[in-house]
Amino acid sequence: MKRFIPAIAFAFIACSQTKPVETSITEYEAEGKTATIITTAKDTDLRLSQTGQSVFKKTEQALETENSIFVNPNNTFQTFIGVGGAITDASAEVFAKLSKEKQEELISAYYGKEGIDYTLMRTSIHSCDFSNGSFTYIEEGDKDLKTFSIDHDKQYRLPMIKQAIAKAGGSILFYASPWSPPAFMKDSKNMLQGGKLLPEYYDAWAKYYAKFIKAYEKEGIPVWGVTIQNEPMAVQRWESCIYTAEEERDFLKNHLGPVLEQEGLGDKNIVVWDHNRDLITHRANTIFDDPEAAKYAWGTGFHWYETWRGGEPMFENLQKIQEAYPDKKLLFTEGCNESFDAAKYQYWPNAERYGHSMINDFNRGTAGWTDWNILLDETGGPNHVGNLCFSPIHADTRTDSLIYTPSYYYLGHFSKYIRPGAKRVSTVSSVSFLISTSFINENGKMATVVMNSSDKDMAYKLYVGANVAVSIDIPARAIQTLVY
Repeated sequence: MKRFIPAIAFAFIACSQTKPVETSITEYEAEGKTATIITTAKDTDLRLSQTGQSVFKKTEQALETENSIFVNPNNTFQTFIGVGGAITDASAEVFAKLSKEKQEELISAYYGKEGIDYTLMRTSIHSCDFSNGSFTYIEEGDKDLKTFSIDHDKQYRLPMIKQAIAKAGGSILFYASPWSPPAFMKDSKNMLQGGKLLPEYYDAWAKYYAKFIKAYEKEGIPVWGVTIQNEPMAVQRWESCIYTAEEERDFLKNHLGPVLEQEGLGDKNIVVWDHNRDLITHRANTIFDDPEAAKYAWGTGFHWYETWRGGEPMFENLQKIQEAYPDKKLLFTEGCNESFDAAKYQYWPNAERYGHSMINDFNRGTAGWTDWNILLDETGGPNHVGNLCFSPIHADTRTDSLIYTPSYYYLGHFSKYIRPGAKRVSTVSSVSFLISTSFINENGKMATVVMNSSDKDMAYKLYVGANVAVSIDIPARAIQTLVY
């Protein structure tokens, strides 16, 4: 397996943060400028590789016989907050089994300037399926939370998180999600298999979030926010808890929001839903149409697993709630390729799932995008209920080696070149087999991502403004980032 080669550091040209851009790009400013092309392609050695440069030139009206992508920097949309992944107990436990050399390689690959430069991080509030077993931060039955302690996390999870943040430059947008309250707080008396939070524990559970935030911040890890519940409509064989839309609304309005304010944590961002795109509209309608609940909500989190029944991802649902509630943000909180099979480490459609989702999610208003586990072992775990999955990088703990899957590079086409504070820019393709999104970074550098999921090499023109364009070739089954 070819190792990640940090020769892609050249393309950091798009990443430095300076003062916000104050003037829009016009066709006249684009003329004569150079676009740097970075490519990852199936059946080649291209992995975030610079594959050329092209100069913007005056050109004639686009033709129907050409493949064209049109960028209009005068029309901007949501502000980008980052791309990243989750450091779970599983990721941290696998990380701890690696040699110091491989640990440094892994952290640099994700969080270093020479890597894909992640700026976003998620973790679980106590256990999830990607833990070695169920646990909480209190003794069972402690409704007053007197025994609250995050000592469990200090063995593996916190050291990895701290190392990642240090590599990311000392700060990262960090948020957390619970999979289940403690068993005694639920009607089922079980952290697994769904069940509901009992009303008499609503305040105690809300205070649990506050204690988590304060404990992590005492460890030097600033917490940007929390989601209310991971997958609140799924009865899972692992840690899970069910909230109807009305129950989540009322828990936010009457308990979690007020408790965080009372605890001096009113600046923390609260994300609702944290589940699939299919039912996202009903959840948003129920919560955001209630002003007393909506005032506590930053926005809506979502996953991509609605395709478990077949069919296509429900991207249009994102657009509908963005249109209905433009002051509320969208955050992709989890996605991974399920059903782990070591024979499919290099299975290209797994990477294309990332590219397809990220481009479409961003084009519907999504502000940030969070992958699931950043690291798993050669079994697709550990996972205490056998829910084994892929991660962008796997460790073979038997040989102390790292396996980079194509998904890692596809993620890098976004995370490395689109930086926090960037604004999405109007981008439209003339053909369905090339999909694209663009952002303008705060330093004025544009990043346009183009994905070709067809089996044919393509030529296309990228227009900025009316009649200034660059001519580009993209290989079959490839993704490109153009920096200009």
